[in-house]
Amino acid sequence: MSKTVLFWRRTDLEGLERLELVVGPDGVAVQSAVISLEDGGLRIDHRWQLDADWRVQSVLVERWNARDHQTVRLERSAAGWRVDGSSRPDLDGAVEPDLSVTPFCNTIAIRRLWRTQAPSLTLDVACINGSTLEVARSSQRYERQAPDRVRYVDLGLSRGFEADLMVDEMGLVLDYEHLFERVTRERASEPG
Repeated sequence: MSKTVLFWRRTDLEGLERLELVVGPDGVAVQSAVISLEDGGLRIDHRWQLDADWRVQSVLVERWNARDHQTVRLERSAAGWRVDGSSRPDLDGAVEPDLSVTPFCNTIAIRRLWRTQAPSLTLDVACINGSTLEVARSSQRYERQAPDRVRYVDLGLSRGFEADLMVDEMGLVLDYEHLFERVTRERASEPG
């Protein structure tokens, strides 16, 4: 079993994420907290359970801001996805969840792309909007650029958005063009 702690900084606004990733023989557990000035200031905690093939089994998202506290839970079911315990037929065919406030979910799709020999992978996702916790179906494409670089293309809710993602050997994002960068001890101590 291995445990990794990662930090990402938002590059489009003030925000920071701390994520714990535990990889064991039976699966992957993720626990994370995001603090951001987005939407007047918010905190989002998210917890993921994945199987040994990095397929999401469930994700729980909790969101706090000055106005309220909300939660949403997605769980894989035989027919597709359940949201807060209720079947969501509109999400049938969505391969994995995606949460807008973290680059972690890109890792799931990137690892799926790496298991193929294809130059790209298009998949439907159950997209969780970090500002509202609404869940909607969307579509994305990941294009292989180099062993450590993937191009992300949104084909759904944010159609037209594209970004290059630099990743490490596990497929975890180092740099997400326009949005996130991994914070290391060296980067944290760099002047302004």
